Amino acid sequence: MKLFLIPIILIGIYIVFQSFMSVYSTKTEKQPYRVVLKDADLEIRFYPAATMATIYSKATSYKTLSSNGFNKLAKFIFGGNEQKESISMTAPVRMSLSEKGSSMSFVMPEKYATSKLPTPNDKNIQIQKSQPEYFAVIAFSGYANDEKINEYRNKLAQILTQRKIRTKGDFNFLGYNAPFQFLGRTNEIVIPIEWTE
Repeated sequence: MKLFLIPIILIGIYIVFQSFMSVYSTKTEKQPYRVVLKDADLEIRFYPAATMATIYSKATSYKTLSSNGFNKLAKFIFGGNEQKESISMTAPVRMSLSEKGSSMSFVMPEKYATSKLPTPNDKNIQIQKSQPEYFAVIAFSGYANDEKINEYRNKLAQILTQRKIRTKGDFNFLGYNAPFQFLGRTNEIVIPIEWTE
């Protein structure tokens, strides 16, 4: 009888943990944007300027960049700065991936202006302000990997070509969930586009 209860208890713990992660995810501050167009294939969004902490890397894959870049940026926001100040984690984590090198960015909470941010201890971390931009967006679920990222990047590029929407640069991968959140994961591929409202 006791052996029968163990799986039920473990399943209960798992459900409670995932429910907690889902609530935590909804409370995390997200980079603001405005939806301009939405249909079955894609979404067009306008992103206003945002302050970002960015680390550049020679990595050419999601797998290599995700762990190394994340750890460096996490140290910065968890007190690895001259002021020893903690900065709230936001979503999404933004990644630019290419054969020539990559970057990872944490979007800073809206309450910060660039001049008010703590100074990173790691001099490789750059504080930058993004330009206001229109993006085409496609989403996918589950855990991300290089194969899925390439699949959805190609799918979005094909849709944009079919619709004669001109792109303005390379794609970014956006990840919204902590590694230990197993359910309800959201990932997006975004490409900057020319768009007039």
